[in-house]
Amino acid sequence: MTDIEERSRSGLSADELRRSIIDHLRYSIGRPAAALTPEHFYRATALAVRDRMQDNQAATAQTALDLGRKVTCYLSAEFLMGPQLGSNLLNLGIEEAARAALDEIGVGFDEVLACEEEPGLGNGGLGRLAACYLDSLATLECPTIGFGIRYEFGIFDQEIHDGWQVEKTDNWLVNGNPWEIPKPDVNYLVKWGGYVEHYADDSGRGRVRWHPARVIKGVDYDTPIQGYGVNTCNVLTLWSARAVESFALDAFNTGDYYRAVEDEVTSETVTKVLYPNDEPDVGKRLRLLQQYFFVSCSLQHVLHIMDDLADASVRDLPNRFALQLNDTHPSIGVAELMRLLVDERQLDWDEAWGITVATFGYTNHTLLPEALETWPLAMFGESLPRHLEIIYEINRRFLDEVRAKFGDDDDRLRRMSLIGEDDGKSVRMAHLATVGSHAINGVAALHSDLLKKSVLKDFYELWPERFSNKTNGVTPRRFLALANPGLRQLLDDTIGDGWLSHLDRLRGLEKFADDAAFGDKWRAVKRANKARLADYVSSTAGVHLDPDWLFDIQVKRIHEYKRQHLNVLHIVTLYHRIKQNPDIDISPRAFIFGGKAAPGYFLAKRIIKLINAVGETVNNDPDVNRLLKVAFVPNFNVQNAHLIYPAADLSEQISTAGKEASGTGNMKFMLNGALTIGTLDGANVEMREEAGAENFFLFGLTVDEVERVKREGYRPADYVSGNAELATTLDLIAGGRFSRGDSEVFRPLVDNLRHDDPFLVLADYASYIECQEQVSAAWRDVSSWTRMSILNTARSGKFSSDRSIAEYCDDIWNVLPVTVKV
Repeated sequence: MTDIEERSRSGLSADELRRSIIDHLRYSIGRPAAALTPEHFYRATALAVRDRMQDNQAATAQTALDLGRKVTCYLSAEFLMGPQLGSNLLNLGIEEAARAALDEIGVGFDEVLACEEEPGLGNGGLGRLAACYLDSLATLECPTIGFGIRYEFGIFDQEIHDGWQVEKTDNWLVNGNPWEIPKPDVNYLVKWGGYVEHYADDSGRGRVRWHPARVIKGVDYDTPIQGYGVNTCNVLTLWSARAVESFALDAFNTGDYYRAVEDEVTSETVTKVLYPNDEPDVGKRLRLLQQYFFVSCSLQHVLHIMDDLADASVRDLPNRFALQLNDTHPSIGVAELMRLLVDERQLDWDEAWGITVATFGYTNHTLLPEALETWPLAMFGESLPRHLEIIYEINRRFLDEVRAKFGDDDDRLRRMSLIGEDDGKSVRMAHLATVGSHAINGVAALHSDLLKKSVLKDFYELWPERFSNKTNGVTPRRFLALANPGLRQLLDDTIGDGWLSHLDRLRGLEKFADDAAFGDKWRAVKRANKARLADYVSSTAGVHLDPDWLFDIQVKRIHEYKRQHLNVLHIVTLYHRIKQNPDIDISPRAFIFGGKAAPGYFLAKRIIKLINAVGETVNNDPDVNRLLKVAFVPNFNVQNAHLIYPAADLSEQISTAGKEASGTGNMKFMLNGALTIGTLDGANVEMREEAGAENFFLFGLTVDEVERVKREGYRPADYVSGNAELATTLDLIAGGRFSRGDSEVFRPLVDNLRHDDPFLVLADYASYIECQEQVSAAWRDVSSWTRMSILNTARSGKFSSDRSIAEYCDDIWNVLPVTVKV
């Protein structure tokens, strides 16, 4: 390869990028100039940028192997990566070079970026956190492999028809994925079903042979993950399911054409879609198979690296790899690693268990008991017969340890067992992850404290030294630099650009909080962001918003505990006040929502309908729409989040205290200068501590008060009878005011609030309304609001994913940074 050819692959100048893009248009895309579209230019640009990461990626892997450095393996069922082109250009430091290269070719930079399809590899906060952590691990120069599933289809694209959520196929791979590199030679066999044979080997030692009913092949697809301002480029390894033998020639030759490809079709179903509906039994089995499939491939790959690349003994596994379980989805890895060590590597049980516990760490992401994953015992045993045997043995030895410390406490043993007895026997995956990990952490200080006091209390009493807190964080590269270029430029001009990898340097903004000239610039950036979002809302939701109004935003997964319906009750309250007194003095406010409801979640889908129904009434009432507007942004994802977070004046973080593990959307809003109205839940507690209580709008019951109210017997009807405005608000909804006279459509939602209200919406209503009045009053003081906004950004440094990952590396993984030379 000539030097010119080499530079066209790796050079970072605008001219070298231009030549590389043109080469890919000709040799990789293969279209004549007259047939080229912006999509083709996007793919060629992505391939050119990927070229520039390959030397880094190869050098990163080789450096870790040569130095024998420990590698983090982050196992997650979701990686909500978001668009990659802008992120990679930023991290490589070639944004302007790429813009110039495309300009010279004659295609618009922004037009090319807009062509990227968002990878359908995640659904919400769990997957986005995993993506942020990959970004930070690379930026901190920590060698890492992310392991997950290459879903062919995402969870769904959301459309809104007559106010209702409608799910459409998320065919994100329809035009291919230029960032991934298929590696068909890197593949592993995964067993499923069948039966287990116990026998004695030639030396008389007991052995186990698993005879599976099915065998599926997992094929590796690698995506490079480039760090910011460094040479480190890690990898995200996603597994795609294939048939071991994809075409049965004998069946084809006999005319049985369906059977000829049956195995291929059945096998590929495993990685077809993110989160298949697990209401029916077949859906549950598929989801369990998905989890086992990607974990088995990942662990086999790790052991392959140990054997064939690192030339290291499997006994050294805890010193060479740190395996982190991102929630319970990959927790079957505990039993699978034991199977690989005991059955296939023939280690004795105690040695294998010591290796397993020393290698795994477990991050818990929920306090909701119903979200702690369990599998029916019969289904689990039919699907993974050997693993059930292993789990029984783990459980037997574990309960012996519990007895040794606490005695024959039957209630405690029942609570801690890996096998649940309630509502039919089941395998408790959170318990398996906890018992099989040397470190267990929550994701916010409050959450970690509540874990020790509630869902994992017994385990904390047994092993207090295993528990710690690692408050979540978000990457400022994507959620400020990429999403908010106006603010990025203002920050660079004011405090220098070092904040992008040292977010605590935002503290330098504090001295400008009372600077009138700086405040003017701050507000100008915010208004431009609001105008940008208003244009998007107009085009996607058909609602026209005034950028000078207060933008009150709640975007997140639709769920009762996140309490979007409490937000709606406030809107209806304001609506009624205006209708009763058209001359009322209310600060104009735009309420903006976004988020998906699980397809089978009846009440969550009713909440979406309610938001849109109230919006339709409000937006078309001339008495009201001069002061209020309501918009629901369809298909909330990382791409439109780039528009939403920077435009927020007020961030709604209003979950019931004690229910949100952490939240990360709250951090993204704070980073971009939004003020928060929220409960003392999840990371809100730490955000309020950092920002200062005077810069946070606090309302609602505390965790202790929530527990007291429930313990004393919560009666939501008492709150309705004691608050005339609340009663009127519920009557308006129930009576059909927002549903064209239909009094049935929202009856389930209103009845749930009046008679059950599991998340104490009505108990917090009065406090919330009062706090919203404080928000309106504060909004009127422009300079004071600006000051609070500046201080929220200035004090958001703690919530960088770089800080989170540094704590994981130091406290749990013992992974050190490695400087990569290219």
